[in-house]
Amino acid sequence: MNATPFITEIARQSILIDGKCYTAQETQIPEGESQSLLQKRFHAEYGADSFQASLADFLAEWFDDSTTVLVHTSGSTGTPKPLRVEKQRMMQSAMLTVSFLGLKQGDTALLCMPLKYIAGKMVVVRALVAGLNLLPVTPCGHPLAEINTAPEFAAMIPMQVYNSLQVPAEKECLKQVRHLIIGGGAIDSTLATELASFPHAVWSTYGMTETLSHIALRRLNGPDASNWYTPFQGVKVSLSPENTLTIEAPAVCAEELTTNDICEFNAQGQFHILGRKDNTVNTGGVKVQIEQVENALKTALPVPFMVTAVPDPKFGECIVLLLESEENTDVSPLLAQAYDQLPTYWRPKQTFFVRHLPQTETGKPDRATARKVAQEIASAKKK
Repeated sequence: MNATPFITEIARQSILIDGKCYTAQETQIPEGESQSLLQKRFHAEYGADSFQASLADFLAEWFDDSTTVLVHTSGSTGTPKPLRVEKQRMMQSAMLTVSFLGLKQGDTALLCMPLKYIAGKMVVVRALVAGLNLLPVTPCGHPLAEINTAPEFAAMIPMQVYNSLQVPAEKECLKQVRHLIIGGGAIDSTLATELASFPHAVWSTYGMTETLSHIALRRLNGPDASNWYTPFQGVKVSLSPENTLTIEAPAVCAEELTTNDICEFNAQGQFHILGRKDNTVNTGGVKVQIEQVENALKTALPVPFMVTAVPDPKFGECIVLLLESEENTDVSPLLAQAYDQLPTYWRPKQTFFVRHLPQTETGKPDRATARKVAQEIASAKKK
């Protein structure tokens, strides 16, 4: 039985924003006009470049005559690309999440992620189909800083959660969120440990733009905490011949999707991600998974870092470390101690210092840029 009655006929939908209801007539663009009433109001009140204006713009797109909306991939492993996705499938995805979490009509939902990407758009769609009360906060590192009362539901990226944990008032607010889902990046063991004692449900999500947000969750706290993702009802997962995850989710994705995520399964049909196929370094004939090297180094390196690779005439590729630190910092003893924990063929051959580690707009490690930066530094050092 659904936790709340769903409204899937777009013309009948309305949206609650900060407790105020806006109808389809107020959010759609009238014939002969260039903006909806809500766009005019939010653009005038908050500014054309404001987050509230982008929310009104998305709602105008949602209520237009097209059956699709435009989204962009995050670009964590390559150049971001635009996609047209079906509104009906977005609503199916929204209903899966709302039903799984047991959200109810009128529950407050924090919107603190950019509306250019699927994660932000799906928070709005969940509010549209389930009657949630949307609380828009301009995307930033501390989305709870100005929140007086914790929302019932929040979707955040790991960086936002980490930052919130560093400020006592924000941490207390975060602990009161009844349904917290975290996506858009890996959750390391330190962050998971801090969240383990939270009183309400905290989930790590698995999904991507092509699956219209997440298709599986794993619990991070409580007696059901697990390292294994559980797929939603109606979602079938399997292994491709290359040991990457294959997803069949007909409600949200028209075709079977073979991902680049290398994974393993347990006897219950749950899965665990080991790393990405395109993050595999072939060094001297040995294939090394970048994420596994990073996980092994996290407890030993107190400064931000990324593992990547550069071309090498002898090994084909060699593993290198990007360290967010000043170049004159002596980290040799620290690195030596850290590398002692690694198999020989996992150990970075060089260390490159950078002012800032490359990240995507959504806070993920930008692997493609990291490789380019490392290759540029390596080339410069050879001259």
